[in-house]
Amino acid sequence: MNGISLSGRWNIRAFTAVVVLLLLGLPACKRNDDTAPKYETAPAKKGDITQIVTASGTLSALVSVDVGSQISGRIQTLSADFNSRVKKGDVVAEIEPDIYRATLNQCAGEVQSAKAALQLTKLTAERKRALVTQKAGTQADLDKADAEYQQAEATVVIQQALMDRAQADLDHCRIMAPVDGIVISRKVDVGQTVAAAMTTPILFTMAQDITKMHIIASVSEADIGQVAVGQTVDFTVEAFPDEIFHGQVTQVRKSATTTNNVVTYDTVIDVENPEQKLFPGMTAEVSIYVAKRQGVLLVPNAALRYAPPDTAKFEKTDASKVPRGSRTVYLPEAKTSTLKVAIVKIGITDGLNSEVLSGLHEGDPVATATIPIKNSGPFGGPPPPEKKSQSK
Repeated sequence: MNGISLSGRWNIRAFTAVVVLLLLGLPACKRNDDTAPKYETAPAKKGDITQIVTASGTLSALVSVDVGSQISGRIQTLSADFNSRVKKGDVVAEIEPDIYRATLNQCAGEVQSAKAALQLTKLTAERKRALVTQKAGTQADLDKADAEYQQAEATVVIQQALMDRAQADLDHCRIMAPVDGIVISRKVDVGQTVAAAMTTPILFTMAQDITKMHIIASVSEADIGQVAVGQTVDFTVEAFPDEIFHGQVTQVRKSATTTNNVVTYDTVIDVENPEQKLFPGMTAEVSIYVAKRQGVLLVPNAALRYAPPDTAKFEKTDASKVPRGSRTVYLPEAKTSTLKVAIVKIGITDGLNSEVLSGLHEGDPVATATIPIKNSGPFGGPPPPEKKSQSK
């Protein structure tokens, strides 16, 4: 049998089978190692962090006055226009006074007539009193004369009041600036008729001083609890997109505004505008600095949002209960790729990183993402190259 016994052939075959099994098993083991989840990590490190609240609002002057007319009539002259600087008491417009001057003259004549009637009733009362003293007249005639005299006095008072009102209406034909400032809006033209029957027509809007302005910012109800008087503010406007302006919170109003089921609260921010670059009505995008920490332990927010895959392996730890206000992060073990669960207490955040109050140490690597596993061949190595067909 070619010098090899039957038993020897069986031994060779058994040895060959064992070698084949070992060769098949090694790639499988390697495949298992390669398919274990791998993780992207970032170290917990110390640094500075600032938390801000964002909102939008509108710029306006600190004192803005609507100048209107108390009387009706046609605008005769305008002495102010857009951007005109005025002093308190300056005439900025005038309504045609002819009708009101005529009414004043009529009232003046009625006052004179009432005074003449008063003088006549006074003399009549005196004569009646003399006749009664001489017992040549009756007491009833004297009482009537005294009553007529008192009525004449009252008539003079009434007519004088009507005359004073007519004089006031005539004076109101001249519209005067109520404050020192600048005209930011003019709403009438010469020849236009204004009617003050039901509401006061607005002729001008004047800003007392636009070197000092404020922003009325709408802050959402989720953020309003962090906003307080005295906090610093940075803001931008579309007119100067590359420039950052500064302000300070001076008032947090408690009156809520609801728009499309969104509740907001008005926050007043004072702004210095010495160069008058900012105009009333501009929209401001506001950043309110509500908290700042220096030299604190920080962790990326991606680590707080990270969820391990189903195939992840964990170290034995009791993390079934997460205290209220705490978050869970995962620390991969470099050699075994197992995850250690850490319960951390978080402070303020700037949107990218968060302050860690407890649960981590400086340098601890926290998982932020799972590294995708590359495609492998049937025995753990790279996939075999595709066969290219050769044309004969």
